[in-house]
Amino acid sequence: MGGRGKGKVYLVGAGPGDPGLFTLKGRECLEKAEVVVYDNLVNEELLGFTGAGAELIYVGKRGGHHTLKQAEINRLLVEKALEGRKVVRLKGGDPFIFGRGGEEAKELADGGIEFEVVPGVTSAVSVPAYAGIPLTYRGYTSTVAFVTGHEDPTKESSDVVWEKLAAFAGTLVFLMGVGNLPKIAENLMAHGRGPETPAAVIQNGTGPGQKTVVGNLGDISRRAKEASVKPPAIIVVGEVVGLRKWLNWFETKPLFGRSIVVTRAREQASDFVAMLRELGARCIEFPTIEVRPPESWKPLDQAIQRLEQYGWLIFTSVNGGRFFLQRLHGLGKDVRELKGIMIAAIGPKTAQFWENIGIKPDLIPNEYRAEAVVEAMEKVGIKGARILLPRAEEAREVLPEALSRLGAVVDVVPAYRTVKPKSNVEEVKALLAKGEIHMVTFTSSSTVRNFVEMFSPELSNLKRWMERVAVACIGPITANTAREKGFSVHVMPEQYTIEALTGKIMEYFSPT
Repeated sequence: MGGRGKGKVYLVGAGPGDPGLFTLKGRECLEKAEVVVYDNLVNEELLGFTGAGAELIYVGKRGGHHTLKQAEINRLLVEKALEGRKVVRLKGGDPFIFGRGGEEAKELADGGIEFEVVPGVTSAVSVPAYAGIPLTYRGYTSTVAFVTGHEDPTKESSDVVWEKLAAFAGTLVFLMGVGNLPKIAENLMAHGRGPETPAAVIQNGTGPGQKTVVGNLGDISRRAKEASVKPPAIIVVGEVVGLRKWLNWFETKPLFGRSIVVTRAREQASDFVAMLRELGARCIEFPTIEVRPPESWKPLDQAIQRLEQYGWLIFTSVNGGRFFLQRLHGLGKDVRELKGIMIAAIGPKTAQFWENIGIKPDLIPNEYRAEAVVEAMEKVGIKGARILLPRAEEAREVLPEALSRLGAVVDVVPAYRTVKPKSNVEEVKALLAKGEIHMVTFTSSSTVRNFVEMFSPELSNLKRWMERVAVACIGPITANTAREKGFSVHVMPEQYTIEALTGKIMEYFSPT
């Protein structure tokens, strides 16, 4: 199948939408891809697995029109492979289940192009599962049929033999059929399937926007229309639909249906996003800060060169510790240089950072804010002590000023800085304007200030939009900043951690 100098094409199933259902082999293919040709139904999060130099080519639908016709996609795959490149054809669901992957594979075979097929989790199986509908169930049915609903069921050359399909005793699953739902139901009933047969339509299955409408063949079209069901959607017909009343596990998650904006820096947001998604939330990642090295390493480097002069090192964040160690190693030193120096860490995450490298902090205040550090250090006695405080370039002066008043000599050096990144402002603006965001989360005063600045041309609109949005802040300082910017604060945990904030968010949205 291959030829010398030719590339290779991987026909990869992207799964039904939930990025967690993407296969390990699919990820491996994306990581080594030089070209990725992808469809409309592919979750764009998956493109994050590609290398920085990969060429990304979108060939899905825009505005109801195909960017490229199927024959042009086939030619594109051959052309890219003939250039000697590794090509991934990323297709929603499974390439060989109504995905036209077979046609693409045949074109490659005819062109002498080497290819592999990486199956994906098909929406035909996964979407009903996320709606709590098992396609087979002992005592109900042991057979299932997958049918394309995309063709016109009334055309003379229909590939669907309706009399046999209606007589089929098992579960029927129609893909891409929501536009033809009335005709599908009519044809099944006209050929003998009873109008009382349970039926369900599931829109945006496996994603946070999943919507399930349940009825029977006689009324499912009306119910779907009343619920404004739109593609992509799966239709399930059969007695197993009735099991949803017991097996509906996904749509009953505590944050299901809630859209939450996460403004934390992208490199720090993953744990927070993962926790919210596990609870069923739709997370809109909208980083309003980006962590970068300081303008100059000189002050920190100079402080590290005279570490033996310090009695204390205070770290107010994981970032401070991370950049401090980066420079320590960059100067040819290691953690042995910290021998005899006391370390204070604000917050459990900062403390855990140090414990992970084998250093147990000497001081962890009960509260995760500067004022609590001062109180704790006053108890241990720091008069005359020399303290190094590596932190963000722009930070509150409360801590160093208070420590100085206690008689300590404090050297504040910039270990990192935060800047406003380029973010999807227009997308978030549109969601806010339509009232489709339920909560915005802030994990520092910087995230609040930058969030407001990013909407600076439309501050009056932002204030109006935010009146119908809940605001969650990680602690009192962040909450005060939010209030100063005109926002009402609805959620703030007693402990200033991401875990506690997630718990409070869940409580806020829980039915009383």
